[in-house]
Parts: sequence; structure tokens; C-alpha cells
Amino acid sequence: MGKWAVIYSSVTGNTKKVAEAIAGAAEEADIYDVKNAPEDLSGYEVALLGYWLRRGGPDPLMEQYLPKVHDIKVALFETHGAKPGDEHVITAFPRAAYMLGKGCEIVATFGCRGKINPKLLERRRQAPPDDPHGGAKQAEKRFAEAASHPDDHDIEAAREFAKRVRHKIDLVERFNARQAARLVEIKSLHKADK
Repeated sequence: MGKWAVIYSSVTGNTKKVAEAIAGAAEEADIYDVKNAPEDLSGYEVALLGYWLRRGGPDPLMEQYLPKVHDIKVALFETHGAKPGDEHVITAFPRAAYMLGKGCEIVATFGCRGKINPKLLERRRQAPPDDPHGGAKQAEKRFAEAASHPDDHDIEAAREFAKRVRHKIDLVERFNARQAARLVEIKSLHKADK
């Protein structure tokens, strides 16, 4: 089992908090703010990349970093002010995956709510009533619901996410080992038949 790189982008501290929970649940992990993250991840088994949602995708700093990540297993995690399960939240994962460099294998995804940046929240409150991100009473309810996140439940879910990533990687490694052993056996039988 190799070392993990947990790399996050955070403004309000939401994504950093989730990244710390994930790194804490890993057997061995280095944690980096995306501003200081290494471009060479070849010494890591998996890169866990976290960002906050902006316009339905990763924030600008993570958006710049994702193309530099290549030839590694990747788990994506995101924080957002939307309702869990919203299309906005779900479609952000493929957008992030599309930005990755070549040769990456997505092994898992995780998202949780987070409080909205106060500056952005104020702009949302000033938005016209027909703006889908603010201005309406239902948006105020969503803002209030997001304000208490990530909470203890979210942090525990982030730890469980780390365990699921480990489990998936272990399953794939065992499967690949069985397949390799079977291939050797088949070649051996084929050789004996000649």
C-alpha cells in the first residue's frame, strides 16, 4: 500500500477541513494546498483532489492544476452550497475528470455541503429574483442549510470515503493479481500442449 497525495483548494476552509479528515483516515498521506502541490505525483499510489464548486465545476486554482495530474489513480472530492444530489453537484465530477491529464483512472468521488463564501453570499442576495443562484426565498433557505456544513456527519462521511477508496484500490489490486496468475497458468498449459 502506497502513500496518498491529498490536494485541496479552499477559500472558506470547507474543503481544507474535508481534506484533513480524508488524510487523517488514510494509512499514509501527504496533504497539500493546491498552491503548493507537487506536479510530479509518481511517488504516490493515488491522488485525492478536492475543490469547491464554482459555476458547476472546480474552482479556478484546481482547474489550473488538474491538467498537470497524469498517469495516476484519482479520487475527486468537492464542497458546495447546493442541495446534495443536485445536477449542479453531480455534473461537476465529470467536468473535473475531463480536465485531468492523460492516463488517470477515477476510483471514487465524494461531495458534501459547505458554507458559502460571505462575499459570494452577499452578491447572491443582491441578485435579481430570476437568477437561479440567488435572490429568491428558496435560495435563502439553501444558504442557511449550507451554513452549518461541513458538520460532524460530513467529516465522518469524508473519513468513510477514504476507507472506500482504500477498499476499491485493494480489490482492484487483488483482481489484477488473480488475472496475472491466471494468465501465467494459461501460458504454462498452452506451452505444455505444444
